Amino acid sequence: MTEHGAGPEDQPLPDGGWSEEIETLRGACVIPPVDSALVQKAGVLTASGDYCAKAALWRKYRPITVQPDPPSEVNATLPGRWLWGGVLWVHFGHFLVESSSRLWALPHLDQPVDGILFIPKRPAVGDETRGFQREFINLFAPGLPIRVAAEPTRVEELVVPGQGFGLGHITRGTRKFRNAVHSRFARDVTPEGPEKLYISRSKLGLSKGGLLGEEQMEELLQAEGYEIFHPQDHSLTEQLARYKAARQVIAADGSALHLFAMVGRPDQKVAMVLRRQSGANNLLAMNVAHFCKCNPLVIGALRTEWVPVNKPKSSRNSFGEIDHWVIGRALATHGFISADAKWPVLSDDQRQQILVEKGLGGSDRFVESPEFKQQRIREMRRARRARRAAKTANA
Repeated sequence: MTEHGAGPEDQPLPDGGWSEEIETLRGACVIPPVDSALVQKAGVLTASGDYCAKAALWRKYRPITVQPDPPSEVNATLPGRWLWGGVLWVHFGHFLVESSSRLWALPHLDQPVDGILFIPKRPAVGDETRGFQREFINLFAPGLPIRVAAEPTRVEELVVPGQGFGLGHITRGTRKFRNAVHSRFARDVTPEGPEKLYISRSKLGLSKGGLLGEEQMEELLQAEGYEIFHPQDHSLTEQLARYKAARQVIAADGSALHLFAMVGRPDQKVAMVLRRQSGANNLLAMNVAHFCKCNPLVIGALRTEWVPVNKPKSSRNSFGEIDHWVIGRALATHGFISADAKWPVLSDDQRQQILVEKGLGGSDRFVESPEFKQQRIREMRRARRARRAAKTANA
């Protein structure tokens, strides 16, 4: 047990405990996953072969890296002193939230480290690193090398911090993690860009979880003085410069807001337009609120949701069809756009044209969410009952 509750056999918590502790191991064996799956046997064994539970990656209520089998042999060795980085994700959002979760320890080390050591999330990726991963680490710890152990590796000295960030209660981040982000991350990036910014997903395509009707919303926002910003077209440094400069930020919910949260401030107004019905939205709003010390406006204005036909439930691959009138009213009420703005509702013909342009008209790739269809049927029935009741009352 730790001072703040359970040890690393239980989920990391933002109020402290093992999530803010550091353990140093000599001769530890770092073991990457063999299979590609959500839950994987991977992690760290001590020199004596014991499992280092503090090195596990937790998501919500369970670890998604679990005790690996001891390797029959270890051929790779890594001299020097290394910081355990954990699982290296290629997915941008999971990289930001989960692969960064140990970096809080850097300002708390009694001795410097030679670099940060990760294991790959997907075995097929091997020891490859992506440009955005290297740029992010350099923005946090300039000049510090990163390595990926693609095979069992014996490490001379491994510093293992607790998981200070992630998905679940820990999305708030521990105090030490937030402080490290605010004091170290992107501190040399100069704000540059307009005061009004819309962070768009419209170029990502529907397979990345887009918004049906987003382009039409962008035209309405441009008329209100917003720059339409496509973050995937820019380096992390350019993205962060825009996020620092903006005073009013509107975004479709997604990974870009995790990056914004790392440099956001209390004086910035933030609105998040939901593109799906998912618990991830609550975690994203929690992330922004606790890191930026502000309360983001969360706008749920889905007319319906379109889901993959082979997986008919809300996920990062589903996308919402938005109600522009509801979004416009919320933004106007909270001072993001003109108080008298009245955004039009899409007509049936306009909606059908968008569906056709997006490749959905007559397609069997996506279907309307059964939940939304049932909800609309219930609303239609309630409306019919109300009309009948009104007729009876006036008879």
